[in-house]
Amino acid sequence: MISLPILPTTVIGSYPRPKWFREIIKGYKNGRYGEELLKEASDDAVVSVISDQEEVGIDIPSDGEMRRDEMVEYFAERIEGFRFYGPVRVWGNNFFRKPAVVSKITYIRPIVVDEYLFLRRHSSRPVVKVTITGPYTIADWSFNEYYNSKEELAFELAKVIGTEIKKLEEVGSLFVQVDEPALTTHPKEMDWAVQAINKAVEGVNIKVGLHVCYSNYSLLKPYFDELRVTQFALEFANRGFRDLEVVKGLSKELGFGVIDVHSRVVEEPEYVAKALFKIMEYLSPEYIYVNPDCGLKLLPRSIAKAKLRAMVEGVMIVRRELAKKGLTEIPLRNKV
Repeated sequence: MISLPILPTTVIGSYPRPKWFREIIKGYKNGRYGEELLKEASDDAVVSVISDQEEVGIDIPSDGEMRRDEMVEYFAERIEGFRFYGPVRVWGNNFFRKPAVVSKITYIRPIVVDEYLFLRRHSSRPVVKVTITGPYTIADWSFNEYYNSKEELAFELAKVIGTEIKKLEEVGSLFVQVDEPALTTHPKEMDWAVQAINKAVEGVNIKVGLHVCYSNYSLLKPYFDELRVTQFALEFANRGFRDLEVVKGLSKELGFGVIDVHSRVVEEPEYVAKALFKIMEYLSPEYIYVNPDCGLKLLPRSIAKAKLRAMVEGVMIVRRELAKKGLTEIPLRNKV
């Protein structure tokens, strides 16, 4: 049985790319650099961001999603049945290559298994986190030109995502996070969207987190028991820690968002500690993980690292108090 310190600290997934790595990616896209150099740079970038996370004391690091430009595009490129027509404006001057489903969705080969294995080799921590975009969000953020409905598409994607999670389990992964930012955006689709997620994690016996952010949690709460995951990773800092009562009675773990990734202000450790003492009024500390609200990729790297350091220091304040009650460790719980 693997044990973790009480209130384990982790990240949601993404982390700022080092400036030098961004320059190499730009050069690769312009034809100045080849695949071999890009791979070497990608590997070095992952090692660098693992070092950042472990240096500040993160218990469960990720690879920072260094190899991924966008969370849906990356998976669509590696699943048969998708085609890209061109960039689509998301917000402001930000664009992404929105995929279109033009033929039968088919699992071709492992998608993020090599990412996990590289992370595992280069992290000193007993547990690392792998992130996967969920079937509903991929379906919602894609054009559907083949299936009869978005629901049908989501369930086909669930088979693919489920296969990938099982591949990760086979090679030793202990913690997979399924990212579903679109989950509550269409309330009338929630019933089948939840079932699609459950299909994706069916037969999996490792820890599965579900990340949902910037959402109406009152829509999500009725599905807390129905969703067959170990943990809900939810954003709270950006909303000023309102809506904490939504987790009252939660029978699963909470990944508690205490760092606002949309602000460049570095939180004080005492601010983090105060939020943790507050959430413990609703949930036992043995069921609380601590993380930023969402991915950190849009922040300057120095600020992202400083925010993680403040988060860890805030957790340490609370751990010292919990140690007085004999609470120092928790077991790594598998999927419920």
